[in-house]
Amino acid sequence: MPHHHDHDCSHEHDHDHDDHDMLSTGAQDNLYQYIDRANVVTLNADDNCKGSDVIKPWHERTSEEKFVESDADDQLIIRIPFTGSVKLRSILLKTGPADMTPSKVLLFANEDNLDFQDVADKKSTQEFDVAQGREVGEYAVKAAKFPNVSSLTLFFPSSQGAETVRIYYVGLLGTWTERKSNPIITVYEAQANLADHKKIQGTEGNFSTFQS
Repeated sequence: MPHHHDHDCSHEHDHDHDDHDMLSTGAQDNLYQYIDRANVVTLNADDNCKGSDVIKPWHERTSEEKFVESDADDQLIIRIPFTGSVKLRSILLKTGPADMTPSKVLLFANEDNLDFQDVADKKSTQEFDVAQGREVGEYAVKAAKFPNVSSLTLFFPSSQGAETVRIYYVGLLGTWTERKSNPIITVYEAQANLADHKKIQGTEGNFSTFQS
C-alpha cells in the first residue's frame, strides 16, 4: 500500500537516533512536567493536530511520529500555560522538513489569548530566526525578560517557502516555582474562631456557615 502524508499529523517511520547530550543539562532543567498540557492552545492548526502533541517528554524530542502543521496558511500560534511560575532559560524546537521550517519564532510572555491580529500589533518579548535542520535546536532567551512566566505564546509568522509550517517538538528549559497566591477563603478560615461556631449551634435562624 503506498505511503502518503495526508495531514494526519502522524508519521509511520521511527527515528531512533539519540543525539547524545546535545543540549546542556536538558533532561534536568526540562519544564515538561510543569506544562499544563491539557490547556495548550493552537491557532490555525490542521484539524487533526493537537497542540499538546508537540509538547513531548525529553526522550521523545527527536521523534517525528506526531507534529502540528498549520492549516489555512503558513502562520501558527501555540500557547503554552504552566502550572506555576517559570524562569525561562531556553526554548527547544524541532521543525521542518526543509521549507516547511518556520522563518522565525516570536515569543510572548504572559500574554494570554493572543490571536493573529494581536501578535501583529504587539511587540514580542523576544524573537529568533529558526534554522533548517532535522535536529533539535536550542534558542537561549534573555533570562531577564522571562523571570516570572505563567504562560508562553509562540508565534510562527511564515514558512521558509512552503504553504504550511510544521512543528515536531517544543521544549522549554528553566526553573519552576509554585505560584505564591493564597485564595482569600484560607485567610477567613485561618481567622475563624471556634467560639463563634459554638454560638450558632442549635439556632434555627438563617445564618451562613463557613463555605470552604
